[in-house]
Amino acid sequence: MSSELKIGKRYPHKWGFDDTEFFLNEKGIAVVKGDRYPISGLELPRFMDFVNEGLDISVNISDTLQEVEKPIVEPNINETFLKAIKSFFDESLYTFDNEERTIRSHGQTPVDDYMKVMYDKLDRVVDMVFFCENEDSGKKLIELAHEHDVCLIPYGGGTNVSCALQVPTDESRMVVSLDVRRMNSIEWIDFENNLACVQAGMSGIELEKALQEHGYMFGHEPDSIELSTLGGWVSTNASGMKKNRYGNIEELVERIHCITPKGEITTRASSARQSTGSDVQQLLFGSEGNFGLITKVVIRIRRLPENSEYESVVFSDFHRGTAFMRDLQASGTPPASIRLVDNWQFRFAQALKPASSRMGAIKSKLQRFVLEKIRHMDLKSIAVATIVYEGAASEVEEQKQRVNKLVKRHGGIHAGASNGRGGYLLTYLIAYIRDFLAQFHIISETYETTVPWNKISVVCESVREEAIKKHKEFGLPGRPYISPRITQIYPSGVCIYFTHAFSTEGFQGSSIEVFSDVERHLRQVILDNGGSLSHHHGVGKLRASFIDQVHSEPSIEMLRNAKKTIDPKNIFGVKNNAFA
Repeated sequence: MSSELKIGKRYPHKWGFDDTEFFLNEKGIAVVKGDRYPISGLELPRFMDFVNEGLDISVNISDTLQEVEKPIVEPNINETFLKAIKSFFDESLYTFDNEERTIRSHGQTPVDDYMKVMYDKLDRVVDMVFFCENEDSGKKLIELAHEHDVCLIPYGGGTNVSCALQVPTDESRMVVSLDVRRMNSIEWIDFENNLACVQAGMSGIELEKALQEHGYMFGHEPDSIELSTLGGWVSTNASGMKKNRYGNIEELVERIHCITPKGEITTRASSARQSTGSDVQQLLFGSEGNFGLITKVVIRIRRLPENSEYESVVFSDFHRGTAFMRDLQASGTPPASIRLVDNWQFRFAQALKPASSRMGAIKSKLQRFVLEKIRHMDLKSIAVATIVYEGAASEVEEQKQRVNKLVKRHGGIHAGASNGRGGYLLTYLIAYIRDFLAQFHIISETYETTVPWNKISVVCESVREEAIKKHKEFGLPGRPYISPRITQIYPSGVCIYFTHAFSTEGFQGSSIEVFSDVERHLRQVILDNGGSLSHHHGVGKLRASFIDQVHSEPSIEMLRNAKKTIDPKNIFGVKNNAFA
């Protein structure tokens, strides 16, 4: 899929590339600007109707939030540190520009980051941005920061959704954003041993396109692959859409190189696996900028797959689809990617389709007839699985045969490759849609969690009930949109992604405070019913208050003592997860 995507110029504060945007045309119909994605440039006549139906409201398109001008914030300058910076570095490597500082003081957490930077104001911004071009400049900056007691916050793709980039409001020292995006090269490729050394600031799409020139790939494909960086994947302990075939980030990395105030953390020997005592490197997965600056990573690469195919399957309801997913996991190696969406997300995908041609309308009517009259499925209950097969031709064929048997067993109906491809690509557009709807007082968020197989139903129902309860409690208009999808499967459970949205139009109060309260309650409900705090987004500051529910006191103390050893002055003072 990464071969179909392209690099471009990014929006400064919003998600994505500036050639893409959802907007309403003169007829009030949703359109996607540009030509980056398959639906770009097309009218989507059913989309706003879907929004109104899903939230039980009538969007007032004339009542929109207007982006605020970013306030000028005077930097807090450590004069001795600045003098040292000027003596060691060219002025092209650092800036005090207000916009550059603001950009690097937030991620993409829908409410706490996006809504604040667009329609309110951030609580704190960094005082300087330093553009790290190589390891030597990074080492020297860290040395100077340690000498002059300056706080450093690493910055990569800026896509995190856990408030991880927020500057601690109680930080009195000068704060410098350490931007690694200029470190975006592959240092070497070892084709014989299937390894590559990649600088941490390289984005996913840059990495895949560079490897594809040699006939290779990495295979880690998160929703944010166009924007997020390799170093960010390590620091959040990320997962990709094709983890079934290629593994999660911790399974794809051979070595990590991290610079701390006390020196370098790395594994000197390179080997597929070793038994040399406790692996300190593992502490860097999910470290979220607390320990130091990740500068490069040795990754495992593989040849491009011989075959890549899409498929989609319709089930009578989410429960039947879940049973299919469980049997598929138990039957052997599942396809590279398989995701199950509930009925609301199925309708969401349908609402993002352009108006049908005459032949398309006939085909759609025929499909509806088959589902309703022949297979006796309720279109307001059906769930859909989207599948991506990758590998050798024989391997893909074997997986397809296995899937076909299970589809029949669970009463599913094949819905074709085009629907599978469309469902997969929809992932890249969701954040653009979030930003589009925000201007109409509609706030949306996602909660991801790992859930045991036997807890899926209770977690989904408990989250839905709590969302409705809190919605009524605050007297919000309409109803909440709460919709789960299963995105990754494991022998002992699944990753569930909840999409939650509601309108605050006409609400008398702080929509930011309301959503934060609801988010905390839903997260607690997930934990109370057997879900994890996070599957791949990380903890950051957003979920830090829950950390004592998932780690024992000695575990937290061990992490904090490890940090004191390598960073005794808390130079990397971002205060995420256990260090909040």
